[in-house]
Amino acid sequence: MREREPFRCRPPAVPTVQSDDAHVRVTRWDFEPGAETGWHRHGMVYVVVPVTDGTLLLELPGGATATAELKAGASYARAAGVEHNVVNAGAAPLAFVEVELKHLEG
Repeated sequence: MREREPFRCRPPAVPTVQSDDAHVRVTRWDFEPGAETGWHRHGMVYVVVPVTDGTLLLELPGGATATAELKAGASYARAAGVEHNVVNAGAAPLAFVEVELKHLEG
């Protein structure tokens, strides 16, 4: 039986897929204050490029939380397997572009 996602009390963040091919998927995420992505697990290595400054609340497995400060243009990368819910913890809208790498050549 598939585990259900908890009931949402927050508005959803808005994903807009900008490109999706054999190598990468590029998605812009727009968050109103308090908006969330919903719980998800990243199946691919990914890079986040903030479009705006902002503060994220990261809800983690087991009930832990963390915050992350975004600075426009200051990108960061994460490994596949990250699981979380991402929430705009600030008072202003925020946006970032997520680039998922479908395969790595080495």
